[in-house]
Amino acid sequence: MSTDLDELGATGRPHREGGRAAARARARVGVVRHARPRRFSVLATIAKIAVSVIVVALISSVSVTAIATWQVASTIKPGIKLAHLPGVKAAPAGEIPQIGAIKGGVNLLLVGTDTRTGQGGVFSSADQLEGSSGAGNNDVTILMHIAQDHRSATVVSFPRDLMLPIPSCPDPTGGSFSSMSSQMLNSSLTYGGLPCPVLTIEKLTGLTIPFAAEITFDGVTAMSNAVGGVSVCLATPVKDAYTDPQLNLPAGEQTLVGPVALSFLRSRHGIGDGSDLGRISNQQVFLSALVRKIKDGGVLSNPLQLYPLAKAAVSNMRLSDTLENPSTMVQIALALKNIPLSNVVFLQYPVFTDPDNVNRVVPDTASARVLMDALVADQPVQLTGTTGRAAEVNTSAPVAPDATAQPDATSTPADAGTATAPAAPGTTAVALPSNIVGQTAAQQTCTKGNN
Repeated sequence: MSTDLDELGATGRPHREGGRAAARARARVGVVRHARPRRFSVLATIAKIAVSVIVVALISSVSVTAIATWQVASTIKPGIKLAHLPGVKAAPAGEIPQIGAIKGGVNLLLVGTDTRTGQGGVFSSADQLEGSSGAGNNDVTILMHIAQDHRSATVVSFPRDLMLPIPSCPDPTGGSFSSMSSQMLNSSLTYGGLPCPVLTIEKLTGLTIPFAAEITFDGVTAMSNAVGGVSVCLATPVKDAYTDPQLNLPAGEQTLVGPVALSFLRSRHGIGDGSDLGRISNQQVFLSALVRKIKDGGVLSNPLQLYPLAKAAVSNMRLSDTLENPSTMVQIALALKNIPLSNVVFLQYPVFTDPDNVNRVVPDTASARVLMDALVADQPVQLTGTTGRAAEVNTSAPVAPDATAQPDATSTPADAGTATAPAAPGTTAVALPSNIVGQTAAQQTCTKGNN
């Protein structure tokens, strides 16, 4: 049976019998309609509210993340091209980052410059600027290696007074600096900026380092402020009249923040035996406490908490162009999230006293080969030596459970005088020579003052 066009309503459906007039008549008579049970109405309302809340939460979270990303990205200075990575570019900074741990392993070099240029305050005097200006010296050079499986991390500090070959480095003006057979490591930053320390450490270690960052005095201060300070243990008082501000810290637990944190990390005369090697172990006391605070506070589990740290970092850092996307820094941090504190190992690159100059050191190539072979093979390492010249294990500190640690039936408690790190689950750790000193992030250590 066909339907004529004039029988169709506005919706294209046939009119009901009697048309609109009949419908109005039925309405006047009253058509009985059975109401739905109230519980379904209530459930439907609850469901709508729940969906609305979820949608609002998702939109809010995404919006906050997007805003945070934009704020961080807007403060990033132009990235520095690393000479050994031709054609490698940073991932584009999208409006909303893909939040998750970076895939695979990570090698990142952090250098701390002693330049006074642009630091202001006490560092703006003529005497300070004469001491170090421009690029400055890389008085801190630290390599962080995160394993491919994200089960272990090794952080290697290289002495500033280390004598070693410096390869040919690119000059920012387009030329290049000639290679040198033996120079102090901390001079490498002056030869073309950040790419030169990267090339130098690559040549020394045999590792490829795709990520690098250069931090200033202001950056250290800003980072300590961003985390609300770092609590460290002092075995004896720490006094140093050579830092600015000067240090006069009593023994015991001290929370370091801002300029005082910077002075603590820079102090050499006030800690250990007054040497740069003592300063490294003191920095490891601070860094291990910082890692414990970040991990215990859940910062690494909350990307929105990571962005303020990223902003504090990039505002005071020069980054390789591979780190220009702020999400990359967050993804690297997230790769550390599930690594047990006992598998985060801080150590000092092994050295001997330079036979030509007692104020310099040279590589201990035999011990270094054991370490670097392990890192190149992506194996975790196990310390068998002491905690270094300026640190001692805090034997009175309670052993806090590591929320990220996995049970390991083969692990044994570390001796109070050593810094033993258990292997990551399913792997065999490489036992390092005893002259490679350091500690794990799980160990609570105290700084020894030079009094």
